[in-house]
This record gives sequence, C-alpha cells and structure tokens, in this order.
Amino acid sequence: MAEPGEPAIHFVTFGMFIIDQIHFPASDRTVDDIIGGAGTFGIVGARLFSPPPTLSKTLGWIVDAGNDFPDDIRTELQRWDTKLVLRENLDRQSTRGWNSYGPADFRSFKYLTPKLRLTPLDFANTPLIDSSSFHLICSPGRCNEIVDSISSLRTSSKSPILIWEPVPDLCTPSELSACLETLQRISVVSPNAAELGAFYGLSTADAEIKSTIEENAEKWYHSGIGSSKDGPVVVRAGKDGCYIRHKDGKTWLPAYFDETSAEKVADPTGGGNCFIGGLAVGLVRTSDVVLSAAWATVAASFAIEQIGMPVLTHKDGLELWNGVDPQQRLSEYLKRAQLT
Repeated sequence: MAEPGEPAIHFVTFGMFIIDQIHFPASDRTVDDIIGGAGTFGIVGARLFSPPPTLSKTLGWIVDAGNDFPDDIRTELQRWDTKLVLRENLDRQSTRGWNSYGPADFRSFKYLTPKLRLTPLDFANTPLIDSSSFHLICSPGRCNEIVDSISSLRTSSKSPILIWEPVPDLCTPSELSACLETLQRISVVSPNAAELGAFYGLSTADAEIKSTIEENAEKWYHSGIGSSKDGPVVVRAGKDGCYIRHKDGKTWLPAYFDETSAEKVADPTGGGNCFIGGLAVGLVRTSDVVLSAAWATVAASFAIEQIGMPVLTHKDGLELWNGVDPQQRLSEYLKRAQLT
C-alpha cells in the first residue's frame, strides 16, 4: 500500500520501455535514441491528465536502464515526475528497437538487444502492485498468468481495473478461443480494428469497415467480459475514432483529428498505447467508459503529432504538451463529440 502521505497509485503499465532507432528509407535518414515502447506511451497517455505535484505521482512504471542508457533520456523521464522505478543494470544493454517507416503507414520493427519483459513480481512489495488499474499488452496466455500473479501479490482487497491490449502478433484465428476465455479474466479489452478482425481471419481493409467493427465487438461483448460478464469492448479505429460496446449501449466517438486536420498526423506509432493510458485514468477517476474513451482519444492525439513522445514544456506555471494544455484540448473535444 502507499506510504502515509503518498498518493494512491491509479495506473501501472506492464508495457516495456524501449529506446528506438528510426530509419526513413526514402530520405536515407536515421534518428537514434528516441524514447519509445508501449509502456512509455501508456504512461504519457495517463500523464497528460495527471499534472504534478500529486496526480503525476499516481502513475507507476518500471524502466530498466542498461550500461548504454543515455543521460538525456534519464533526465527527460525524471522531468515527467511520475512514480518511476529506474532499475540500473550495468551488466546488460537497454532494450533497443529498430524501426523503418515507409509509405501508407508502413512500419517494420525488430529488437536490436534482448528484451526484458516485466512481470507482477517486479512490482511486488511496492505500492505499484496495489494500483487501481493495470495496462496489459500481451498474448491471452500471458494475460492469464499476469492476472493470477497480480491477485496473489496485492495487499489491497479492492479489485483493479485490468485493461487488456492484445499483442498484434498473436491476433490470429488459432488464438480466438483462448482470447474469449481471457476476456472473462479482465475488466476492459481494447484492440484496434485490425487486431480485432485478425482474430476472425480478416484483412486489415475488411476489419476496418465500421459495420464489421460493430459485429466483431458484439461477438466479444456477448462472450462475457470480466466477472460481471458485461465489461466494455473499446475498439480503436484510427481515422474513424473509436467504438465502445458497453452495458448501456453502443457508442462511436470521432477521432480528434478529422478530415480537415488529417495533415497534423505525423506518425500513428504509440497512439494506441497512449489511448490506453488515457482510458485507464479516465475509468479510475470517472467510472464512465464513454467519457474515459474521450480522454483516451485526446491522449492519442498528442502521440501522433510527431515522431516519438510529445514534448513537455511550461508557460506561466501551466504544463503544456506539444505547446497545448491537454485539459483545454479535452474540453474542446467533449463539446465537438457532444459529451457536454
């Protein structure tokens, strides 16, 4: 549990921190030492709505720093003022990834160094294990293992919100049965449209048709999500926004950047993970899945405006990300989406 005087933990991610190297074949340009990783984007998505000195400390995560960990990255992570556990290991390199970007959102990825995955045991005996919500990005089998381990290690009697983001490589028809069983173990599931459709053998183009998204989400919802069997499915649909199938109905929310502002999308990488972070803290703080999906949509918008992480600055005592106040962007979006 949190120490006396310390804020309770609202969000913890099991996603990794990765240092990215990005290649642009068309221009023969390479950018190195870019902050990345699903866990990092998840934390940023939550951090956008969690200013210091209190709310920023409700976000917990672990970063494994190897013998090659850049000082400027260390400084930047510490600037976010989260409940960061920075583990130093001089006997190994940091987890690094290679990315290549091409036309039509093409992206190729591979690890350059051995990856070090996080498990609940890494959070044992810390306040982070009693978090109000967890971000799980993994296969159905590993999701079950993590859920079991979290349950055995927690000191809090309150059940956490478990948000599962299926790992893309294992979104296949052969994994569908295991996936549907895993849905009963978590609280919220949030695939993107292509991942959801891939479980049914669909191509990306077919999976991203709005009626198909609704049909597939309906199948998952009726299979039973969570202990109450009525947990929500939140499908991330890129330029079409997101679709929420929840116990009170069916809701489409528009993307933050619409057809008139699509040129502002520089790189979709990390948008889905940022979405999860915003969704998680929204659920913890409001318990309203549609409102939380609006938080998530706005969070994703900050991730996709540039390559790498959104940039934190300060002006007149106010936090700005990419030069914008996230609360102001959220207020504008809520009006546009007719949620206020």
